[in-house]
Amino acid sequence: MTSRWGVLVLAALLERSYRFSELRRHVSGVSEKMLAQTLQTLERDGFVHRDAKPVIPPRVDYSLTPMGHDVAGQVWALTRWVEGRLDDVFEARAAYDDRGTGTRED
Repeated sequence: MTSRWGVLVLAALLERSYRFSELRRHVSGVSEKMLAQTLQTLERDGFVHRDAKPVIPPRVDYSLTPMGHDVAGQVWALTRWVEGRLDDVFEARAAYDDRGTGTRED
């Protein structure tokens, strides 16, 4: 859940359920392998429900479990908070960089 992709997948599934290929397009930049691993981890942790339909071609839908919905809401709130404080983050980074990043002996 705390990985970059886990957070993005949870946020996407907060909107609605997705098929694998739809989710891959929605979460830009994630590889097929990484998305599969992320979904498997989130399913194992109890956050995501995998619904495999016995049809041809195979259809698998991913959605949030009740616990997944709760955690996705928390992650989304944290994401919004961070976005609202980006100016402070950039200011802190600039101040840190101005001080220098190496170890100094005074």
